[in-house]
Amino acid sequence: MAKKHKIDINLLGEICKVPGAPGFEQRIRMKVIEEVKPYVDSVTTDAMGSVHALKLGTKGSAPRKKVMIAAHMDEISFIVTHIDDDGYVRFHPLGGFDPKTLTAQRVIIHGKEDVLGVMGTKPIHIMKPEERKKMPDLGDYYIDTGMKKNEVEKLISIGNSITRERELCVMGPCVNAKSLDNRVSVYILIEAFKELAKKNLDVDVYGVFTVQEEVGLRGAMTAASGIDPDFGINLDVTLACDYPMAQPHERITSLGEGTAIKVLDGATICDYRMVSFMQKIAEKKKIPFQMEILPAGGTDTAGIQRFAKGGSIAGGISIPTRYLHQVIEMAHLDDIRGTIDLLKASLEGIGKHDWSFS
Repeated sequence: MAKKHKIDINLLGEICKVPGAPGFEQRIRMKVIEEVKPYVDSVTTDAMGSVHALKLGTKGSAPRKKVMIAAHMDEISFIVTHIDDDGYVRFHPLGGFDPKTLTAQRVIIHGKEDVLGVMGTKPIHIMKPEERKKMPDLGDYYIDTGMKKNEVEKLISIGNSITRERELCVMGPCVNAKSLDNRVSVYILIEAFKELAKKNLDVDVYGVFTVQEEVGLRGAMTAASGIDPDFGINLDVTLACDYPMAQPHERITSLGEGTAIKVLDGATICDYRMVSFMQKIAEKKKIPFQMEILPAGGTDTAGIQRFAKGGSIAGGISIPTRYLHQVIEMAHLDDIRGTIDLLKASLEGIGKHDWSFS
């Protein structure tokens, strides 16, 4: 436990490590249910596999307003497509990858048992001059397990999922790991439920740990259509481009400057009432925050906003993160703690707020 920041580093590390490719979220789903069940009134799983953790309000008469909090639990991954005559494994991506980030990385193929492999590509020593200048393509890579074809095929089949292998570590005031996108939000939602367990709320809170976000926001869409929430808050990471060469207007957010209140992303314009509400809550509670305008890339915010019947008043709280979709994603402990605090305060105040148009 990092006492200064009130962050359970061990739990965050465990959540980041558990595999969960889009469509193959079995293991991370079991971990989420185990962690969240003691702090909510009920836990169910929908047909697609998203986990619904429900904390019923205890103030006011039913039916109470419904709030859906989404945190996707899938991670960018791969799927096995071919095993060649030499035992090398070819793959298809599940989610967005920058191919150059795959060089010299280890992966885990989830077959009959977990098999460790390395991302291989043509060595620079035998590249032609023009090849050295070319950016790598996904098709340039294969996975080497160190085994021959007959050994590989005893354990691995076409259609097996593949996740990346990397442990979480603490670097100064930051954490560094694979899959902080979006396991840091999974952790934040679980922690918020823990800290709200004995609080009396005047809304029903549906914490939904969604599936298949990285391949099209699929779990959030189906969950929102079933829950039909009045309000939606999505938890996800966002770009922190506070590094050399980035111009001030390109930064999106910066590490350590506070949690981020989403204004828009590539799939959503957040409801201005939700944006204003969160700003006021953060100012009142003295929670450091920054505004997020993410010009490209969609989040489950869109699924909640559009797929509730008649739509919902939706917004997002984002965790500034460097090096997204790499195995060295980095987030600041203060920003993580601030996101927990803003989420909790928002849930405590959302039922009392005036949501009329103005």
